[in-house]
Amino acid sequence: MLKRFWLWLGGALGKLLLLILAVGLLGWSMGEAYYGWKFSGPVATEEEIPAAEARYTEAIIEDAVRIVEQHRDNTRVLRDAHAKAHGCVQAEVTVLPDINNDLRAGVFSEPGKTWQAWMRLSNGNAYPQFDRVRDARGMAIKLLDVPGEKLMRNPARQGEQDFVMFNHPVFFVRDVAEYRQNFAAQANGNKVGAFFPSLDPRTWEVRHLFIALKTLAPAPDSPVNTTYSSISPYKLGEANIKYRVIPDPQSCPPYERPEQNTALPNFLRSALYQQLSLDRVPACFALQVQKQNPAYYMPIEDTSVEWDEEISPFVTVASIRVPAQDFDSREQNLFCDNLSFNPWHGLPEHRPIGGINRLRKAVYEAVSAYRHERNEAGTALSPSPSP
Repeated sequence: MLKRFWLWLGGALGKLLLLILAVGLLGWSMGEAYYGWKFSGPVATEEEIPAAEARYTEAIIEDAVRIVEQHRDNTRVLRDAHAKAHGCVQAEVTVLPDINNDLRAGVFSEPGKTWQAWMRLSNGNAYPQFDRVRDARGMAIKLLDVPGEKLMRNPARQGEQDFVMFNHPVFFVRDVAEYRQNFAAQANGNKVGAFFPSLDPRTWEVRHLFIALKTLAPAPDSPVNTTYSSISPYKLGEANIKYRVIPDPQSCPPYERPEQNTALPNFLRSALYQQLSLDRVPACFALQVQKQNPAYYMPIEDTSVEWDEEISPFVTVASIRVPAQDFDSREQNLFCDNLSFNPWHGLPEHRPIGGINRLRKAVYEAVSAYRHERNEAGTALSPSPSP
């Protein structure tokens, strides 16, 4: 009798597992078919601005100011994101001598031209935390002494061209409306509500939750040893593009980085200091762009969708060299804290496009003005990179 029972139980469990597997495969197939239909071209080549976007933007600014106040460091007001820097370093950005003719626009219009720049490397969180904590990592580049009329008519920014990136190819929200809902939930400490705002499954953002989990990646062994992407699209002359920065170690002297103690809270800064300041070895990158092919699903207004590299591969337009240098001083760290990076600091040929970039223009400007006003005492320290 007992033997018969166990045989029956084993058969029942086997059938149940097969049923679960079949349902899972069916669900996966339906999901693939749905997203294959939903994510199909053609797509627009011009921006499409929703009517409620300005209202959502105002609400996001209020939440962003509330977050920087929550995360203020004693008397200093920190950024609402990427608050912890691993360092601000001097860099040289050189346009390729043989850059493609159709990519010669803006700061890439003169082959062989070298721009002096600041590069800020950071963690993504709004609160400074141990580097070993899973997080996004950011790179921001500010080209200096760039001539020409800029998108923002701030006299202090007239010589600048900024590029802002982090180390994942897509964002975990699609547009300003979703950003408003997600950001408000997280600002209120409701991380579950950021992706599951109600009991209605139609409001759930499961795909975007998985993107967010992938974005919160383990730390690299060094901030100069990972790829950084623009996520959102930009103009490059008449073309719509995304850009990224990839490590290019073969363009620098060979370097074997000593193993870092990842238990230390700031080991990424230590790795950067070890290479640039102690071992005096430069770091090299390639700056690349990817052109939109509107015949395929490469949308402007949805930053949660990666543009297919097989359809439109990235092309290198410039090299980046971070020379050996001493960067970890009190003065330079304070200067780094007071630097503002905004994709709207730049030439019309590099105009940011899409809803998330329109949001950035308003939020970055408002939060930066608020932060600098509160930290006004520290703005006098501003070392300049050597030519």
